[in-house]
Amino acid sequence: MASSLRKSLRLKESCRSLSLGRRTTFRSLGSSTSHSTAGSRRALAVVVTGCIGGGVALYYVNKPVLAAEGSQKMNSYNLPKPLDELPSRAEMLKNIKSREFDVLIIGGGASGVGTALDSVSRGLETALIEYDDYAAGTSSRSTKLIHGGVRYLQKAIMRLDTEQYRMVKEALHERRNLLEIAPHLTTALPILLPVYKYWQVPYYYAGIKAYDLVSGSKILKPSYIMFKNRTIDAFPMLKKDKLKCGIVYYDGQQNDARMNMSLIVTAIRYGAQAANHTKVTQLLKDDQGKVCGAVCKDQLTGEEFKVKAKCVINATGPFTDSIRQMGSENYKPICQPSSGVHIILPDYYSPESMGLLDPETSDGRVIFFLPWQNHTIAGTTDLPCEPTFNPKPTEAEISFILDEVRHYLSPDVQVRRGDVRAAWSGIRPLVKDPSKGDTQSLARNHIVEVDDANLVTIAGGKWTTYRSMAMHTMDAAIKACGLKPKLSETSQTDGLFLEGGEGWTPNFYIRLVQDFGLDTEVARHLSGTYGTKSVDVAKMAKPTGERWPLVGKRLVSNFPYLEAEVHYAMQEYAETVTDVLARRTRIAFLNTQSAQEVIPKIADIMAKHRKWSNDRKNREIQDAQTFVFEQMGAQARKEYLASVPVNLTSEEITRYKNAFNAIDRKAKGFISLQDLRQFFKDQGEEISEGTLRDILNDVDANSNGKLELEEFLQLMSGVKRGDMFNSTVLSPLVASVKARNAPNRDQ
Repeated sequence: MASSLRKSLRLKESCRSLSLGRRTTFRSLGSSTSHSTAGSRRALAVVVTGCIGGGVALYYVNKPVLAAEGSQKMNSYNLPKPLDELPSRAEMLKNIKSREFDVLIIGGGASGVGTALDSVSRGLETALIEYDDYAAGTSSRSTKLIHGGVRYLQKAIMRLDTEQYRMVKEALHERRNLLEIAPHLTTALPILLPVYKYWQVPYYYAGIKAYDLVSGSKILKPSYIMFKNRTIDAFPMLKKDKLKCGIVYYDGQQNDARMNMSLIVTAIRYGAQAANHTKVTQLLKDDQGKVCGAVCKDQLTGEEFKVKAKCVINATGPFTDSIRQMGSENYKPICQPSSGVHIILPDYYSPESMGLLDPETSDGRVIFFLPWQNHTIAGTTDLPCEPTFNPKPTEAEISFILDEVRHYLSPDVQVRRGDVRAAWSGIRPLVKDPSKGDTQSLARNHIVEVDDANLVTIAGGKWTTYRSMAMHTMDAAIKACGLKPKLSETSQTDGLFLEGGEGWTPNFYIRLVQDFGLDTEVARHLSGTYGTKSVDVAKMAKPTGERWPLVGKRLVSNFPYLEAEVHYAMQEYAETVTDVLARRTRIAFLNTQSAQEVIPKIADIMAKHRKWSNDRKNREIQDAQTFVFEQMGAQARKEYLASVPVNLTSEEITRYKNAFNAIDRKAKGFISLQDLRQFFKDQGEEISEGTLRDILNDVDANSNGKLELEEFLQLMSGVKRGDMFNSTVLSPLVASVKARNAPNRDQ
């Protein structure tokens, strides 16, 4: 036994030396970066040996983690003094126009804001410009996972691929770091891998244990195997037939848009200057043809101005090539965008605190099925696409995900199209390495390019590795542009707490309940969204006028978001209704009907605070409604309903035709807005003009402003089939029609 323990300790020390080795997962294009291939192959051999050993791996993965590691690193940094109060967007724009910067970053997604934080924390004068809103693109439309990549490790081991191995190793370090620096926004999530064939049990189990082993000291929790009955107890919705067992491993989960916001706010507190809703129209060049700034346009005012900088960094994700083209006429395209669609389902589709991984979809892709924000998120797809600022989910992609969900869930769980609360498409910026002759070779991680004009480009990668991407980018920028950091030549962001993270504990919400009289659900939400800064939001909350809760007026009844959050969002640079609807809150991503309902209220609050004209307010409402309709799945749902065949009995068709004719009193062959208004008036129901328009728009499949008989029958058929979810917009019409036309059971 003592001998076995000594062997375990020796392997443990061997693995620890691997986890402390240098991580080099980026490629600086145009230069020659060497990798220790032999060392990485030996490391992979240790991983494979550990999987086969089994017992030794189990010993190693139970090694405890020191939670204070991030704090110890942060205490050793030489950081700028953070600001107590955030400057306004106008104040920062004034500074951006009048100062020369060391670094100008184009792009406010994860890689851009991460690079801004890395740059400013080294002591470099830093500015950032974002075309739309922070995280308006891919960075708010992810799977919400913080992960190393189980499938990448599988490929690394099976193919002895050292590049894949290094990528996974780095991502696992970054996964742990994110959970430490933003504990309020992240959590360790158990993910179930159901196994339906006996031969797959050792295969998957060895792979998952390898994932634990490569995590080293950065492991979240050890994976484990469950017999069939325990698997069903843990995930009751799972298909039981032929199930052999379940294997559970851990990855991280986050609120991606809020994480992005925390990064840019932290960077601003350390001195970065940033402006969203600002477009780069041209790159400036000096006499030597080197990039030295940019011409920008404030999209809110139309004002154009120049920004001067010693180094310009392109962090624009799917739009990488459009900026590279400005920098060099001889550029070769490197970005190959891919669309990934996710859908939101009700919470009863998954357990509250366990996800599911489908490793073998019908077309070879991987599907995740995860609890998120008291709902269930399912995705993703992977299809080539063109870069666009308005990606839309298609019905084909939504149907594919639903079919895969049906494949894994119990037959007694009816998977309905009508249960899809929202759907969105995110564009993944896959990149091709232009330094390689093989045009079919796609980089599986990120690349850093410095072109002949000294434009620095960071492209590819994933959310989990944003920090290491930023570190590699700034290392390359400092070298290429001769920058002189005032505080540190190396990155200081490993272990650096983000906005609201330092001092937060899972029990922080109790303070909000006790000190402010907030509802417990609301307090949990605020604590888990803003961390220690949730106190500032609670101070803005208005009295409810009720005995309990004392404060905290909700934006919409079925979500814990408060009116106070709109005011706080404006302090955090929310400039449009869509900024609040989609990224400061996540209502648009969770429920399109609730989003449509709350748009006018958000517009009222912002208009009063920003002193908008009526024209600006109405334009904001229209833009937000268009965003929800086109980009959050409402349009796809409407198109689906238009294609659904009427599935009613002859008796039901007769009843609903009579109902249609009763509303269409003048026998025009369609129902108008005036007809709906009169119908509800006759029923004694008070329905607002806005709701009447929403009802008509929601079922007007051909968008001609009329509800025709076929559309009416499709609506009632959709309700019967479960293709329509319980809509706050449609429910008054459906309920009134059904009540008025219910069959008389006494006859």
